[in-house]
Amino acid sequence: MSLRARINSPEEHGNRGEDGHMVASYRAKLLEEIDLAEMSSLAAAERRARLERVLGHIISREGPVLSTVERSQLIRRVVDEALGLGILEPLLEDASITEIMVNGPDAIFVERGGRVEQLPLRFASNDQLMQTIERIVSTVNRRVDESNPMVDARLPSGERVNVIIPPLSLTGATLTIRRFPRSFTLQELIGLGSLDEHMLYLLAGLVQAKFNVIVSGATGTGKTTLLNALSGLIPGGERIITIEDSAELQLQQAHVIRLESRPPNVEGKGQVSIRDLVRNSLRMRPDRIVVGEVRGGESLDMLQAMSTGHDGSLATVHANSAEDALMRLQTLASMSDVEIPFVALHDQINSAVDVIVQLTRFADGARRITEIALMDSHGSDPYRLVTVARFNARPMSSDGRIHGNFEYFPVPRRTADRLYMASQPLPQAFGIARSADQLATREAR
Repeated sequence: MSLRARINSPEEHGNRGEDGHMVASYRAKLLEEIDLAEMSSLAAAERRARLERVLGHIISREGPVLSTVERSQLIRRVVDEALGLGILEPLLEDASITEIMVNGPDAIFVERGGRVEQLPLRFASNDQLMQTIERIVSTVNRRVDESNPMVDARLPSGERVNVIIPPLSLTGATLTIRRFPRSFTLQELIGLGSLDEHMLYLLAGLVQAKFNVIVSGATGTGKTTLLNALSGLIPGGERIITIEDSAELQLQQAHVIRLESRPPNVEGKGQVSIRDLVRNSLRMRPDRIVVGEVRGGESLDMLQAMSTGHDGSLATVHANSAEDALMRLQTLASMSDVEIPFVALHDQINSAVDVIVQLTRFADGARRITEIALMDSHGSDPYRLVTVARFNARPMSSDGRIHGNFEYFPVPRRTADRLYMASQPLPQAFGIARSADQLATREAR
């Protein structure tokens, strides 16, 4: 088998065969000939170019004789090992991959188009996988070892990274990389089937009329993608503060302040939580607050902000339905260090939340808005949700896709009046309910 074939062969990628030894050998020779101090002063692109140039000279001087394609492939593999993330480097450059999952050195999975597939790649050894993990976490001044076996981090290019190693992981060192989501417009999401024009116009009116919107969904349903798209509807003259665990939102307005939480350092000090940032944002004169995900006591601060003059705020929450989202918010708010009775939290949610947009990821990988629900309860009333849009899914068809249709229902008079006062039109597909009987209402407790 030629070197080119062996370099491209999935079976040989992770084995310490002849090409594996060759990559390791040339990597060692490369490190011997470069000035590490000089390299550290170069930008990433210049550093890679310098390594490729030096390695090219080494191969020309010492052999072997290779074709142009084989030579470039060998250089790429050696430099990826020396500078990048080894066999993961091409995966990070593949725009079609949204998630990379490494379950020990022998099992690498990726998600493409909403579907998970295993790749015929592997790390040469557990040590090589650990070296890659250590290289990732060191970029954010973190460490991973038996005393600190779990790490959340973010690559300089924006990808979210989670690492868990033995003894907590019984399958070996596990690495999960979620790609930095591309910024989609709502029109693009229509093209993907996530929503339709009627829902777009309704959501545009709700955001511009400063309704407080909660985007709800399970993991991987596209909550951040939709939140980013919805934030594009905020008028450009407003002061927007975004708060995230890992900065992913890409707002295009001119007056945006981006805040990102910080984990504790190796001594366990210096942590800045989402809750700290939400509290601080209230002192920064925001017109809108956008929280990437509420997952703890910051829920209480967010709810208080929404109900005390910061209308038009947006946030995401991890929940499987609109009803679950309300229960989740109530539970998270109770985790605050401020002891507030559940009854008071209930009233706070009734006062703060205006709209819940529920997202679902279907078996074919498609992500859709499956419900837009309006809050129609007040004070101590039981939570009352009014469904104004819904996706009715049909069983999977022979082409492996799930099709369906969007259905619309009348909106409460109170919502219509608020849109009217904000000069926002109500799409005709919805209409206004003349009586409570015309509302698609349900209670949640």
